[in-house]
Amino acid sequence: MKKLQEKLNRKVRRKRRIRGKVSGTADRPRLSVYKSNQHLYVQVIDDAKGETLMTVSTLSGETKGLKPNVEDAAKVGKTLAAALKKKKITRAVFDRNGNLYHGVIRSLADGTREAGIEL
Repeated sequence: MKKLQEKLNRKVRRKRRIRGKVSGTADRPRLSVYKSNQHLYVQVIDDAKGETLMTVSTLSGETKGLKPNVEDAAKVGKTLAAALKKKKITRAVFDRNGNLYHGVIRSLADGTREAGIEL
């Protein structure tokens, strides 16, 4: 139990450190990622106005039924990029939300970049 609490504390410290430096604007919104064992969620947030511009997850839409693995995360990233282009957003700030930048998180970011969004 103690090891699990230490692991969560490290993630919270990473998250606070990242959010201290990363902020979204109307020109360059924040792309926030949350990964659970079953699903992957991505929000595009304008912190200046305090509103969520859009969300993409493995629960609904074109990405429904995908798993939070490396291959499917790239598909979610490409779907997100297509939706961002429809809203005429070409740049975003990547907020990994305390997760380490490898595996699923990296694949999501790479898929978004490949589809033409500057992170």
